[in-house]
Amino acid sequence: MGEEEPRKNGSERTNKYAVACSIIGSIISILMGYDTGVMSGAMLFIKEDLKTNDTQVQVLAGILNVCALVGSLTAGRVSDWIGRRRTISLAACIFLAGSILMGLSPNFATLLTGRCVAGVGVGYALMIAPVYAAEIASAEIRGSLTSLPEICISFGILIGYVANYFLAKLPLVYGWRTMLGLGALPSAVLAVGVLAMPESPRWLVMQGRPEEALLVLRKVCNTAAEADVRLADIENAAGYANGNAPAPGSGGRGVFKEMFLHPTPTVRRILVAAFGIHFFQHLSGIEAVVLYSPRIFKAAGIATRNEILAATIGVGVTKTVFIMTAILLVDRVGRRPLYLSSLAGIVASLSCLGLGLTVIERSAPHHAARWAVALAITTVFTFVASFSIGVGPITWAYSSEVYPLRLRAQGASVGVAINRIMNAGISMTFVTLYKAITIGGAFFLFAGLAVVAAVFFYFCCPETQGRPLEEIEEVFSQGWSSRRRQHPPSSSVELPEPDSKARP
Repeated sequence: MGEEEPRKNGSERTNKYAVACSIIGSIISILMGYDTGVMSGAMLFIKEDLKTNDTQVQVLAGILNVCALVGSLTAGRVSDWIGRRRTISLAACIFLAGSILMGLSPNFATLLTGRCVAGVGVGYALMIAPVYAAEIASAEIRGSLTSLPEICISFGILIGYVANYFLAKLPLVYGWRTMLGLGALPSAVLAVGVLAMPESPRWLVMQGRPEEALLVLRKVCNTAAEADVRLADIENAAGYANGNAPAPGSGGRGVFKEMFLHPTPTVRRILVAAFGIHFFQHLSGIEAVVLYSPRIFKAAGIATRNEILAATIGVGVTKTVFIMTAILLVDRVGRRPLYLSSLAGIVASLSCLGLGLTVIERSAPHHAARWAVALAITTVFTFVASFSIGVGPITWAYSSEVYPLRLRAQGASVGVAINRIMNAGISMTFVTLYKAITIGGAFFLFAGLAVVAAVFFYFCCPETQGRPLEEIEEVFSQGWSSRRRQHPPSSSVELPEPDSKARP
């Protein structure tokens, strides 16, 4: 007992260096959030300045995610080749180029080109930020740190909304260009600053550089003994123990074949869970609310442009506050309870939002019942809060931690690609959808899809809370029902004892 207590206390102490590295690596996600938030307001001015129609507005909103698909599909292989740290720097450089193009665009074609370039950078950022955080963090705080990219996205959205509100006062020709071009400043700083971070120890092991990996682990672990144990487990997961270690510089060759041509039952279950959670995230309608919140508030009866932009700032604040709450809860409550509770709130909020908007739409202009207006506006905020406390951050945390080491980068790459396809599909069709089935009907549809998402997650996604990355594959080696009944192990890290085999 005397030896066990110090070990437990040491393992539960949060390593500040690991937290700092994860925060810096996640800052790249602010750029993606800023672009989404600022575009929601900028579109009002772009439409007026460049005389765009609704189809062009939808293409402009969604093209970033289409191009993010290209970035995300290549990011996994690139990060296996050049490393996680350099991939973050590359993402910042690509986004920098896109922001400059958008800020200087004289016409719609140039603006669209800039959005495409920025989209490739977004694809890289969305894939690499949670993977880097997962590979740096310990099991006890991994849920919180891998959720950091989502809070950075939300913070970026909030900054974008604030920029819309204040820059709207500039002359029309400069206002929206300044809004979009501002993203270049943090991109330039991040592209250089991220090179001061350490490389992922798991990537170093995969490259046949365990000595360098040990140096990093001794910085991100609380004790040297803990670092030694974790290195041994990483080497075992990479195949060193049985002589199947990847060749240095292999760059992750053969991973797609293992995932899609000859997957084992365990890998197949992992792919269903990881890809499925990305598939359902945007079917909840979050992109429709965030990107088109000005239109929703206008439909709910908020009239002036300044009032609409001020209301969108409220959406950004709500999103950020509740994601911060999720970060505090995810490693205490667990992934499954938080995610399923979040979906329950989403279904209730979307149903009430659909009801309120339907009543408003069927009322005479400016004569809608006050309760319907209040219900519609209130449930926009409750929906964003419900999404942000579970579905938003846990999608990224869960999907970055379930893959085996050899598949993680390229598996996450495909997952992000699916996420971007769904995002683009919603953002590019929402206006057409609500014109076809009414805006209230659109949110009733999203509520029904959220119910399907809850059923999927309940049956296909086991709990991963408190498990080291190298042990999560074991959770998926059993059948669906038996895995749902499992309870996560104690979150403490056991360090080696003289007479027992050590596990991190």
